[in-house]
Amino acid sequence: MTEPLFRADAYLREAPATVAALTPEGGIVLEASLFYPTGGGQPGDSGRLEIGPRSWDIATTVKGGDGAIVLVPAPGGPALPAPGETGQQVLDWARRHRLMRVHTALHLLSVVVPLPVTGGAIGEDKGRLDFDMPEPPEDKDALERALNALIAADHPVTERWITEAGLAAQPELVKTMSVKPPAGTGRVRLVRIGGPDTQIDLQPCGGTHVARTAEIGPVTLGKLEKKGRQNRRLSVILAG
Repeated sequence: MTEPLFRADAYLREAPATVAALTPEGGIVLEASLFYPTGGGQPGDSGRLEIGPRSWDIATTVKGGDGAIVLVPAPGGPALPAPGETGQQVLDWARRHRLMRVHTALHLLSVVVPLPVTGGAIGEDKGRLDFDMPEPPEDKDALERALNALIAADHPVTERWITEAGLAAQPELVKTMSVKPPAGTGRVRLVRIGGPDTQIDLQPCGGTHVARTAEIGPVTLGKLEKKGRQNRRLSVILAG
């Protein structure tokens, strides 16, 4: 199992790297990884792995077997490093931070649109949620104002853990209908927006987030799209 350094500190940009294994497909597994693997609608991280005079551009990061996090090198790099070699891993921080901003904004979107979520995706400039929404909202501009007010209020974003049994006893915490929280480890990570006495949102999530909502910056809502009989899609677009 790869130690997920991003879990302890989503703002860590560089860290030592020790190669643990290579995959048959040409991926690189580190003992501990800054790089978040694709999952929960959030794309895998990119960046660079440096070992001595050699370096590999990391195009993306994916999940492997037995808890491994697999760095996928871009084509055209040098021969892969050998297990046991050490160096430095460098995250594409500008891209990661934009993904964090979008991801946290989508959590807030699920607050201003309190309907079941049927799907979602996170990008560098915008993200979207699909809602079980039989009728369109009466005032989309009011939703946008409410979303920006939550962002500007600069609520803290923190995490806590709950047992799987505890989550099963509180099914209302799970907003997504299509993606269920990972099971089998005995506990689930919850992301909270707001303080214990001023909680805005609390839901299971394994992704990376900003520390405070004001980091997101102003956003706009894209065009409301109809996706089936009851599904409607709303996109959140970063202003800059």
